[in-house]
Amino acid sequence: MSAIPQHIIDRQKSALNAAVAVQGSLFGGFEKLVDLNLKVIKATLGEVAEQTQQVAELKDPQEAAAYVSSLAQPNSEKAIAYTKHVYDIVSGVSNELIKLTEAQVAEGQQQVSEAIDQLAKNAPTGSESAVALMKSSLATVSTAYDSMNKAAKQAAEVAESNISAATNATIKATETATKAAATASRSTARRQA
Repeated sequence: MSAIPQHIIDRQKSALNAAVAVQGSLFGGFEKLVDLNLKVIKATLGEVAEQTQQVAELKDPQEAAAYVSSLAQPNSEKAIAYTKHVYDIVSGVSNELIKLTEAQVAEGQQQVSEAIDQLAKNAPTGSESAVALMKSSLATVSTAYDSMNKAAKQAAEVAESNISAATNATIKATETATKAAATASRSTARRQA
């Protein structure tokens, strides 16, 4: 019976460590989402109790209309903030996974490069062109990976920029709608008075 070579054991340990790191990142992100949702639920329950009390104190339809319009902006801002928090959590987990993947790819490239170098040392005379072709192929694959990685990072930056722009546009639209509803409520109240 032969012993397992140390480099195989090292690769298995490395793969196991990478799997544990991925699981840790995913679980950490899940934990953050659960914590965020618990905080939102707790805050919402308190707000609902407070708003129920305020609704009970309303005396006429104009007050009700003004009250409802006053809730629109804060609620939309809370929804936008919640969405931003969720996006930040998912983005953070994604960035961690990207870093882990980059480390694994770099390690894999290093191992392939070492294997090619070892092959070159033991290759028969006349196989230099085949070894050069393998080294060239590895360099091409590495360059392609780097290009795809840069493109993915740029796409993520564009997506984040678009989310920020959409958030700002939504906030402005909500503010405009809230002001218009308040103006309409005041106008209706004046006409009825």
